[in-house]
Amino acid sequence: MVVSAEQIVVTIGAMGALYSAQLAVLEPGDELLVPDPGYPNYRMVAAVCGARAVPYSLHPEEGYQPDPTDIEAAITPRSKALIINSPSNPTGAVLPRERLQEIVELAERHDLYVISDECYEKILFDGDHVSAASLSDHDRFFTIGSLSKSYAMTGWRVGYVAAPTAVAPLLIKLQEATVCCAPVLSQHAGLAALGGPQDAVVAMCDAYRRRRDLAVELLTDEGMCSYRPGGAFYLLVDLPGAIGNTSTYARRLVEEAGVAVAPGDTFGDGAAGRVRISLAASEQLLREGIARLTRFAATESAG
Repeated sequence: MVVSAEQIVVTIGAMGALYSAQLAVLEPGDELLVPDPGYPNYRMVAAVCGARAVPYSLHPEEGYQPDPTDIEAAITPRSKALIINSPSNPTGAVLPRERLQEIVELAERHDLYVISDECYEKILFDGDHVSAASLSDHDRFFTIGSLSKSYAMTGWRVGYVAAPTAVAPLLIKLQEATVCCAPVLSQHAGLAALGGPQDAVVAMCDAYRRRRDLAVELLTDEGMCSYRPGGAFYLLVDLPGAIGNTSTYARRLVEEAGVAVAPGDTFGDGAAGRVRISLAASEQLLREGIARLTRFAATESAG
């Protein structure tokens, strides 16, 4: 599907894009299908809209790839929209073209809006990024993007959404009433990033790939990693034994071992018993952080 300039809306970061897209199509009582584990703000925005977030499961033994069968099992007559996220936060999973095509066809059969979160599209370790909207002529796709990840512009608050033709004008009106517009200075910085040399993006992605390989090797040796993320800069770590609430675990890890992680249950029941680590640190710090994490986990498991 070819996207016209009239369908592109610049937003206050990716969250502005997600908020506007969900607010445009969800009404009280509607259901939004969200990945589990997945970015928790999907569920939060649905609640603001008066809609219900319905999870579909992602399984570690399948590399956290969404299965169309699991998605279809979650669909009800009240289902209005489907969120997909590739590369994924928190898993780093990347949807291959064949699997994405199946999901797109499923959404078309059930007449669902598709909100495709593609904020990490340039941070890929294996294969190529495929946008969901490119696989269909069905004009019910929202493509969410951000400059924060690919161009290290976190804090500049520049995101965008490519919206269905009929809905794009509504997104502009919703933004005016809620967050107004992205700062002009940030928009000019974004133009410079998009139009300038891209070698820094390639170098950054290469560094993340090396860190991914290092983290997977170290954690696999400890029995704490069961898959290999294909993009983004996150990794879900399996914790041994019954640990209870991962928020409490993560707080103790900071206080007692000096390591910051994101608690798994923040991302849904599918990440219970796990924590998310970030690869956005030097290899030296990553190696030290994983060593502290594994020592702490071993002590907790033994106790």
